[in-house]
Order: sequence, then C-alpha cells, then structure tokens
Amino acid sequence: MRFFSGLKPGLCWLVLLGGFGLSQWSESAHLAKHADAVEAVKPIELDEHERQWIRDNPRVTVASVQYPLYLFQDEHGQWSGLNNDVLKHISAMTGLQFVHQESFSTDHMLERLQSGVADISTTLAMNEERRAFLDFSHGFGGAGWVFVVHAGEAAIQSLETLAKRVLVLSGRHALEEGIRRDYPSIEIRSVKTYGEARALVESGEAYGTIENEIGAQLFPCGLLKVGGLVEGKWEADHLAVRKGMPELLSILNKALGAFSVAELRSMRLKWLAGVSPLPAPSIGARMIEWGCWAMGVLGLFGLLSIVWNRRLAAQVKQRREAEKDLGDQLAFQHALIDAMPDPVFVRDLQGRLLMCNRSYEDALSVRQEQVLGRMLFEFDALPQATALMLHDEFMLQMHTRKTRFCKRHLLFKGGLRQIYQWTVPFYSADGKLRGLLGGWTDITQRRKENGCRCPH
Repeated sequence: MRFFSGLKPGLCWLVLLGGFGLSQWSESAHLAKHADAVEAVKPIELDEHERQWIRDNPRVTVASVQYPLYLFQDEHGQWSGLNNDVLKHISAMTGLQFVHQESFSTDHMLERLQSGVADISTTLAMNEERRAFLDFSHGFGGAGWVFVVHAGEAAIQSLETLAKRVLVLSGRHALEEGIRRDYPSIEIRSVKTYGEARALVESGEAYGTIENEIGAQLFPCGLLKVGGLVEGKWEADHLAVRKGMPELLSILNKALGAFSVAELRSMRLKWLAGVSPLPAPSIGARMIEWGCWAMGVLGLFGLLSIVWNRRLAAQVKQRREAEKDLGDQLAFQHALIDAMPDPVFVRDLQGRLLMCNRSYEDALSVRQEQVLGRMLFEFDALPQATALMLHDEFMLQMHTRKTRFCKRHLLFKGGLRQIYQWTVPFYSADGKLRGLLGGWTDITQRRKENGCRCPH
C-alpha cells in the first residue's frame, strides 16, 4: 500500500490528463446516444386533416436506389443508412410506415414517381425538371458535387476546363439540364448508373464525371481520383414527394422541423464522419494528440490499478474472515462429535470415510488418520463378512435415500453384540446427496455397565 500512496500525486495528474485525452470520445458518445433512441421520440402535433390523411394512408412507398451511406441494403437485405434513420425518426414522430421499393437507377426512380407507383424518394436532388412533377421538403443537410477524373489526367477545378471534352453523367442527373444550357461546348454522354459513368472514365472513353462528394470518397481510388468541387452547385438533402400529396408534404415538413440540431448532427456523424478527407495534421498537432492519448491510457491504467488494488485487498480481508469463521465452525463440529459417547461416522457417496469421532476409533480400535478415505472392508476393524455386508447396506441406502433406525445383532472382532444402529443420508445446501451420516449404540456394553443380566 505504501507504493500506491507514493504514487498518488502522479496518478492524479495522469487521471486529469487522461480525462483531457478522452474528452473527444465522451462528446462523440454523448452525441451518438441519440442515434438509436427512436423509442424516446415524442410525437409531433398534427391538425385533424393531417391525422385523417395518415389514417387513410398509413403506408408510404419510398422509391429507393442503392446509394451507400445514405440508403443501401445491408447483408441481411434490410434497408439502412442516414436517410433510412431519418425516415425511422419521422415514423416515430407521426406513425407513418415507410415501405422501400427498390429502383435500379435515377431514371427508373423518377419514372416510378411520375407514374404514381411510389410516393416519395430520399436521394433526389432538386432541379427545374423534377420540380414539374415533384414537391421537395425542407432540407436536412447536404453535400457538394465533385469532379471525378482518370488518375493520369489533371484534376478538374471548374466546368470551363471541360470544354470540348466528354463528360459522362448518370441518366437524368440533377446537374445535366443546367450544364447543357450554360456550357454547350461540353459533350455530355448519358448512362444509367454512377457505376457505368466511373467505368467509362477509367477506360478513357470519357474525361470525367460528377458525383456527390460523400459517394465519391467511398470507392477505392484505383484508376480514378477526385478533383475539386463544382463551384456554386450544392446538393441539399430533401425528401421528394410526388405532386398531389400536399398533406404528406406538410406532415414531412413538420417532422423535419421538429428535429433538434443534436439529433441531425448525431445521425450524420454516425454515417458520414470520417468519409470526407481532412487536411493532414502537422507533426506538432500529431505529437500533441498522441501525447494526450498516451496520458489518457496511462491515467486510465493508474486509476484501474488503484481500484483493483482496493478491491483485491477487500476481497482478501473478506476471505480471511470467512476462512476464520469456517475454521471456528469446523472446530466446534469436531468438538461436538468427539464429545458424543456413541460412535459416529460420515461417509461419502462411494462409502469412503470422511470423518469419525473418538468413540468410533475406540470401538473399532483404529485411528482416524489410518482409515480416512477408505471403505469399511478396506481395513481390518471388523470381520470381512460384516464389513462387506455393512458397505452394501450403506450403498443401497444412499440409492434409496431412506433413513434407517434399527436394533440388530452384529459380529465384531470381540464377538456378537446387540446394537442400536442409525444411518441418515445428508445433502448439500443445493439439495444434492453428499453421503451418509451414521453411528450406533452398543446395547450389550450398556447392559454390562448397568449390571443387567437379562437375556438379549
């Protein structure tokens, strides 16, 4: 204990530095606890018209395309991602049930919304073409658009540098209409998916493509690299609702407006933290960060050492006290059994001797240390036939678990004696059979001591 007392000042500093080093982790944990607390969300206030609309239309069909981190199917086929968490939150607020219907491209998704097969989408950016048949909710986040080019080409920093070059875009891309209008010199090639667009850039058939900056960072660089942001173009996160559903749009806007800043931030941190590349920290900043983490680990280790030492000392003290109490109990039991005038013995489930008193030793002319752990027929205290018979009776009695009290004649080494024998099965605290407790009273000896000459 002197060792730990001497270390107390140093350990206090380590604990303080450790708390500083772990402060960022504590803040992240505080924010992340909101991510899965859907059951704690309070319902929002809706007017009677909106509540009636939900009763009439409890299920809302979502046209969903695989868009990693925002919306995707996990290994179990369940929809997951940032936008799915937003829908779960809205569901808890309103009672609406959102049913995903998978689409395989942006064009396919737009067709389903136009035809009325689907009601909403969570991954569509807003443009003039789409506003003709879609309404868009309040924004709840967003990201920029970035250029993606071949690794061997110069990074694109603006649309002007793409003049007379091939720009490949996924079908009905949110920026396609504006680029065709404002930059007619760019040769635009349309394909179905972002994957096909990246493949054409890798093969050299197109100079570049444009993707959401979060999605662009998810794929390994390989033959591609991410360039600069498309200036003045921002992809805000909206819920797109097909025209003719004003009640649904109003409900969604009220739900999004009820989101707290902490809830939205924790959801985005859960899925998007660490995706966007950060500038490399300086050597000094890295050393400070490593030092904080090292002090945090050392402080935590020191604190755990103190707690463990105290806990161990308390356990040792408790064990010593328990051992002393147990020793006192055993000493009392031995003294009590030894004080009994009649022979008493304890045998285990195999008939081996566990304990006996002094009267037992005197009656059979043995010593406990000589016969401990041995069966009755394994030492020469009784005639062999008597020892075998008694051992068989003991084993049968433990099988039947019945007590036995009886008068009988038994052949000892000193001759035939009349005894009163008793044997009782005994059990552990959990009810398991542990062995047999027994003894006898020598009636013949008692009669001699009392001067009785009556027949046996």
